[in-house]
Amino acid sequence: MARGRLRIYLGAAPGVGKTYAMLAEAHRRTGRGTDVVIGFVEDHGRDRTAELIEGLELVPRRELTHRGALFGELDLDAVLRRRPAVALVDELAHTNVPGSRNAKRWQDVEELLAAGIDVVSTVNIQHLESLGDVVEGITGVRQRETVPDEVVRRADQIELVDMSPQALRRRLAHGNVYPPERIDASLANWFRAGNLTALRELALLWTADRVDEYLQRYRAEHGIEGTWQARERIVVGLTGGPEGATLVRRAARIADRASGGELLAVHIARSDGLTGESGSPQTLIEQRALTESLGGSFHTVLGDEPAAALLDFARGVNATQIVLGSSRRRAWQYLYGPGVGATVTRGSGDIDVHTVTHEQVAKGRGRVPLRKVTDLGRTRTVLGWLIGVGGPPLLTLLLTQVHGLGLSTDMLLFLCLTVCAALVGGLFPAMASALVSSSALNYYFAPPLHTFTISEPQNILAVAIFTAVGIAVASVVDLAARRTQQAARGQAEAQSLSALAGTVLRGAPGAGGDGLLAALLDQVRETFQQDSAALLERADDHAPWQAAAARGPHPPARPEDGDVDVPVGEHLALVLRGRVLPAADRRLLGAYAAQGAALLERRRLAGEAAAARREAEGNRIRTALLAAVSHDLRTPLAGIKAAVSSLRADDVEWSPEDEAELLAGIETGADRLDHLINNLLDMSRLQTGTVAPLIRDTDLDEVVPYALGGVPPGSVRLDVPETLAMVRADGGLLERALANLVENAVKYSSDVLVRAAAIDRPGADRQVELRIVDRGPGVPEHAKERIFAPFQRHGDAPRGAGVGLGLAVARGFVEAMGGTLAAEDTPGGGLTMVVVLPAAVPEPPADRKAEPV
Repeated sequence: MARGRLRIYLGAAPGVGKTYAMLAEAHRRTGRGTDVVIGFVEDHGRDRTAELIEGLELVPRRELTHRGALFGELDLDAVLRRRPAVALVDELAHTNVPGSRNAKRWQDVEELLAAGIDVVSTVNIQHLESLGDVVEGITGVRQRETVPDEVVRRADQIELVDMSPQALRRRLAHGNVYPPERIDASLANWFRAGNLTALRELALLWTADRVDEYLQRYRAEHGIEGTWQARERIVVGLTGGPEGATLVRRAARIADRASGGELLAVHIARSDGLTGESGSPQTLIEQRALTESLGGSFHTVLGDEPAAALLDFARGVNATQIVLGSSRRRAWQYLYGPGVGATVTRGSGDIDVHTVTHEQVAKGRGRVPLRKVTDLGRTRTVLGWLIGVGGPPLLTLLLTQVHGLGLSTDMLLFLCLTVCAALVGGLFPAMASALVSSSALNYYFAPPLHTFTISEPQNILAVAIFTAVGIAVASVVDLAARRTQQAARGQAEAQSLSALAGTVLRGAPGAGGDGLLAALLDQVRETFQQDSAALLERADDHAPWQAAAARGPHPPARPEDGDVDVPVGEHLALVLRGRVLPAADRRLLGAYAAQGAALLERRRLAGEAAAARREAEGNRIRTALLAAVSHDLRTPLAGIKAAVSSLRADDVEWSPEDEAELLAGIETGADRLDHLINNLLDMSRLQTGTVAPLIRDTDLDEVVPYALGGVPPGSVRLDVPETLAMVRADGGLLERALANLVENAVKYSSDVLVRAAAIDRPGADRQVELRIVDRGPGVPEHAKERIFAPFQRHGDAPRGAGVGLGLAVARGFVEAMGGTLAAEDTPGGGLTMVVVLPAAVPEPPADRKAEPV
């Protein structure tokens, strides 16, 4: 059975009209006679969307009960039994109610596709799993419902549904997205113009990358090598010389002028995978860092011919322009050939080539291309054999026309020819030249002529010496060539190791262990021309292999799955897949493997160091607790002691009013002492990680009044609706957190308001928000986070006002329950503490007001 096709409407933000577009497409297909049914669609209470549902066959939802509420979900079995040609399934990232066959709706879609049913679905850009951290950084909301990127990437069609931020905000203000009571909050939070612009850019960039993948795949499938200038890609060729920084900056300026331009820097390496070009390894490291800082990417391309390798790379990435530096060769060095710049220009075809001048023009290369002497290619080998075999007959023909030079002169000329063959073609062409030349000398120039006999003994010795000298010269030249190759390879290995060290050092300041391992494996793949690489480890000889890090498509899961594996110890191995490496390269690969093991150990040590830091922080907190006990608890104890001693004194007769005042002082001191001790103990529990909340459905009407027990009556106003949804929280911890927040507010304001309301943020589960609003002096923006640190008192708070733990304890308790606590300015002056907790029972999907599609 053929797999069904998946079409996804990708929304740049909530409310842009994904569901509307999906339903419009369903009507178009129905009009063409296609069998279309609605498996699951949310109209979110929008009349225009509901109108489009009419006229389409609707598969009844499956009803499930969860925590006393009734939910409607996609009835997967019913759709499979119905077997339509096309099924509409809204909200691909939705999490199914417990009791469903699959945990996520995209898994339901996978079953429909496997059954041969085409599916049309919707998803917003913020629900892509890889963008979770980015979206949270933009909006401040963590997406709880996500879909793996790979699920969306595999879609046969992805259509972006987009709208300008201004137009979307107008839609929201006109009531086309949310009901009136939610408009103001939405405009002030999720639907800010900056948020929408950033989400729109994310959607456009993600879609552009997918389009580029499709384009590359199409070009590969159809064998298209020409450049399609759909997007400006500027490739800058680097030799490792000092001019590279100038070229990178020039290419970056070209890319910046082209909207959406992409910068790619490329360095050519030998085909055996080791860098063999001239240039300082440190310079290459600096140029890689410069390229990445300018938003480009750095690549190492393999190939013996730099010009051909550069052109192959440029065509492979569909480059539109190539940036090269003017040649550093001196005039005489052009005897080796036309140069990379001229060769690239001649073979570039429809790719524009920019030649950039620089300070190193015509000042000579750091090393004359020794590869032309040591790395003998097919051209030089053929030329050497032509000289060694064809040269002696031609020289013989020439010398037979010129008489009187003498045997010694003839021998020297033939010896020059043999040396030339050795220099060009190496040992074997030179040996052939020596043998052919000695035979020609014997037959044509050593008396008696035209015979292979020699009458004079000195001529026999001369021919023998000539043959020996020719072979010796050829051997010396070949030995020198091999030594040069070994030296070049040693330099290449040193440069590769230097690049390895540079890769690690570049990632060291900000990257974690995973980032460093990924950079190392990318370096291995580039250096040794491999498709994928994995660092595998296992606990013992019988345990299965686990990938500590992997890069590239289809990385090996076991050492036997790869083409190359280098063991590091007994239970760690670096495994490569792509091609088998020669033995000479394995020595260098062992260095990479050892570095990978070191990075793994570093990651483990970093984890241990983090644990040690937590332990040290706990010790610091305990030390601070002791300091607090020694000072801040002494005042209430001294007051209680003095009041009790006064009451017990036999020589003083206290009036009823005085006794009441002393007793009130004792009670106040005891309450203060109890409050301080509770905060100290709570902070100790938080710092040591021993807080284990008992999360359950909690009614705020039962918790908030108890939290006000420590403040003067009438100092706090409550606005907690009776119909407000319950929250998922630990009642005791929530009461303690709210008590600390309210008591802190009462210290600075005589008018404190505690307000609670339900909020529905797009892309997140339903939540309840508690606001503790005061009209005090407020807190500057730069100090809003510092006030939540332990042992912090803001401003000129008196020493006796506490140990500075109230807000720290409150935030710790709220976060332990899965909520958030933040400080905001009160409009008109003052400070507002905002507590956000998950609602206990979300609204049923059929009626919920989540996000527009």
